Amino acid sequence: MSPPPDAIRIVDGLQKNAYTYYPILIVGAGESGIALAARLREEGFDQFRIFERQAGLGGTWWSNRYPGVACDVWTSLHPGGAEIYKYLSDISEKYQFVDKIQFDTDVSELRWLNQEQLWEATLTYLAPGTGDLSRRDREQRIAEHGRESVYLKQEIVRARIVCSCAGGLVEPNAWPSSIPGRDSFEGPVFHSARWNHNVDLNDKNVVVIGTGCSAAQFVPLLTKEPYNARSVTQVMRSPPWVVPKPEEPFGPEIYRKYSPMVFSMVPGLAWLFRIMLFAVAEKDWYTIFDDNSWNHKSRKKLEAQMIARMKRMVPEKYHEMLTPNYAIGCKRRIFDAAWYESLNDPKIELTTKPITKVSSHSVTIGPGRQYPDANDKESKVPTDEETIPADVIILGNGFEVTTWLHPLKIRGRHGDYLSSVWENRGGAQAYYGLAMDGFPNFFIIFGPNTATGHSSVILASENMVEYTIKVVKKILLGDVAIAEIKKEAEMAWTKTVQKRLKRTVFNGGCQNWYQTDGWNSTGYPYSQIDFTFRCMFPKWSDWDLQYTRKGLLKKQAQRVLNVLLLVAVIVGAYSLRRQSSDPYHILQGVSHFVQRYLKRCLLGVSGLVNRAVTMLPD
Repeated sequence: MSPPPDAIRIVDGLQKNAYTYYPILIVGAGESGIALAARLREEGFDQFRIFERQAGLGGTWWSNRYPGVACDVWTSLHPGGAEIYKYLSDISEKYQFVDKIQFDTDVSELRWLNQEQLWEATLTYLAPGTGDLSRRDREQRIAEHGRESVYLKQEIVRARIVCSCAGGLVEPNAWPSSIPGRDSFEGPVFHSARWNHNVDLNDKNVVVIGTGCSAAQFVPLLTKEPYNARSVTQVMRSPPWVVPKPEEPFGPEIYRKYSPMVFSMVPGLAWLFRIMLFAVAEKDWYTIFDDNSWNHKSRKKLEAQMIARMKRMVPEKYHEMLTPNYAIGCKRRIFDAAWYESLNDPKIELTTKPITKVSSHSVTIGPGRQYPDANDKESKVPTDEETIPADVIILGNGFEVTTWLHPLKIRGRHGDYLSSVWENRGGAQAYYGLAMDGFPNFFIIFGPNTATGHSSVILASENMVEYTIKVVKKILLGDVAIAEIKKEAEMAWTKTVQKRLKRTVFNGGCQNWYQTDGWNSTGYPYSQIDFTFRCMFPKWSDWDLQYTRKGLLKKQAQRVLNVLLLVAVIVGAYSLRRQSSDPYHILQGVSHFVQRYLKRCLLGVSGLVNRAVTMLPD
């Protein structure tokens, strides 16, 4: 007896070309991969496999373990990364798919097989723990210790459906190419996303490159217990907009202590609180991120408030260099509770002078400055050259967020690589951020143009998971063999997105990681409410669905049943209309007629159809 077509199985096990078949293969065990796996389990599908390059689940929350890492909403409005990781781990245990995650395994290449109508995936098995390293660190390890120190072996598998859930905040940016002398430095150098907990910062002179969200979280802690750095010099290219971190109702201590109990005791309260948080965040789209005359006024008012707040909190010598020259929202805002205050610490120094030289135990900053413009003669921000001691350098310069899915190679049904298709079309893109024409049965969770600057990444990811589930269910149930977005739909959507993005604050005069060379592959140009409704109600006319014989029979039978129902309602209403002119009695009679006679008929026909469908071959 052959196994059902939707089961994991070994194909041609005794042959040289034997392979493992997966109905659905998921790339990445971060938040998106875990959300998708949980929804698949809720829908009754457990024949899937998750391949994760790193040594543990959690994605961003596994790799980012720097001091002070925090985000989103759990027992506090900004819980620590460890709590978020535990939540994701608990979800995996609750839905019982931990055993379906294969760690230290990199999906390095995908190739669509036209004849078999399957994806062929190349799995690369990594030495334990090496998947946690950045791509450059793995390359360096190979150069020093040989390829076998990182890569153990490869395996070829096949899958009906592939879902890429690779995260964006995982691969850290490299040492800035504009800073010379990296090899001259004799102390430790590491990125915040690969925090080296073996490095003792006690009584050390630390140089931090970057003033993004990560740096704003860990810099205030470096001069305090247990780190006790002697000095911290933070190098800033341009100032971020800094807004106050939202505070918990009744204060953080009371909220953390009592909110779990209250939310569990009062039905619906947690849901209402989440809706309130969503509404507060969503309001920012209509006041900050859209670009019209009302938004201009709203932004100017908010900018004035934030500048006034900054001047109240930081020393006067920083006022000019911390005043941005671009619209608020153009770059990612920092929700701050400690960074501004930390700039009053005499051990912490902020500078916009560029690093011009790195020596064995020192860094030279200046001459010149990165902000304000060095040619601004009226500026009082220093430009002189200065050499400062340096024992440790920490990079807080962001992530490779515009190199989507890199370095995964994906080859579609026309033989083209996805990266080449994107290059030919102007930049990374996808229909609703999750599907590309020419790449059937392939879905991207949190793909291009799905990030917002005002709302939760998790909500956007959950929306894409819901959309994906609606499509893949048709395939996993055997109704559809191939689902592929139409080329005209994808290109029309991308054209609309890029055009609309030019009328948002992302074009507000700053250099941000949302866009490269004028192409914005990151931002979503509408509200999250808009995206939610788009994902709730797929536009099936945009899809090219290749139905199986089972699917066609089901589809035709459903049409027949719908016609029968309509005819029955019309006939019943007409008959009852002749007996009574009261609309209420007519509606009541139609309902009684359907329940008493038609329901039995429809169930009978439906049962016959389902039995016939199960007897059909694929």
